Amino acid sequence: MTIYILRRLAYAVLILLGVSFITYLLLYLIPADPARQLAGRSATPETVANIRAQLGLDLPFYQQYFQYLMNLVQGDLGRSYIQRTEVSALIGSRLSASSQLLVWGIGFELLIGISLGVLAALKRNTAIDRGLMAFSFVGVSSPHFIASMLFLYLFAVHLEWFPLGGYGTTHHILLPAITLGLLGSGWYSRMVRSSMIEVLQQDFIRTAHSKGLTRMRVIFRHVLPNAIIPVIPMVGIDIGIFIGGLVVVESVFGWPGLGQLAWQAIQRVDIPVIVGVTMVSAVVIVLANLIADLLVPLVDPRINLEKS
Repeated sequence: MTIYILRRLAYAVLILLGVSFITYLLLYLIPADPARQLAGRSATPETVANIRAQLGLDLPFYQQYFQYLMNLVQGDLGRSYIQRTEVSALIGSRLSASSQLLVWGIGFELLIGISLGVLAALKRNTAIDRGLMAFSFVGVSSPHFIASMLFLYLFAVHLEWFPLGGYGTTHHILLPAITLGLLGSGWYSRMVRSSMIEVLQQDFIRTAHSKGLTRMRVIFRHVLPNAIIPVIPMVGIDIGIFIGGLVVVESVFGWPGLGQLAWQAIQRVDIPVIVGVTMVSAVVIVLANLIADLLVPLVDPRINLEKS
């Protein structure tokens, strides 16, 4: 276990280095000039050049990136060009809101996805099964922006069940969390359905039925615990997709999290904030995958980490 964790941590460092390099390179190559935006349209070339020099944007790419890595090792994520505030402070002020939405959204995702998958497996090859799988396909295929705007109009504007936006209460978080949950539940429903159908055909399930156990007891005691094992590592992978959806959903619903902060920074070409949010998101994704991989052997002792 110790060797496995150390190996995964080494891979995590390499992944984070790769993420930081690619992100910094892409931002370096974009045609937008942060110094020009800060100086304003009427600024002289000399003023723009002075601002560029103050921000270190006049240095070659490798020098900028190396300086960023040196600061990153010391825990310094830089300073926002626009808000003139430490990036770590900006991220810290938004982290709680995004964490709440992340937990609620994944909770709805699992609740909806596992429930639909179980029902589809039990009603295999029926109209209910086909309808649920069609619903799952529509969910995973729907763009977050379109679905968020549709749900906002339907449930907040038309039906007035939820507020249009805001933050602070359960009433505010329900609609954006349900939106994220519905859009991502299709992956889990399809996986749980396939896994349950496979488990239902195993010999130990037939043995359980032959012992006189009720159908519901067999399903919840024997079938479901084995069927949801593939879901555990999938949650770690799904967090990366989920964080991408937060950018859109938080912007549409006015949720003051990291996604909204990232979108505002992209619009303003605030490079330190963009890179900072990207790195924090990458750390969360890497840790989530590591935790998910460590939980799988605890749930299913047949899995050997030494072969992973």
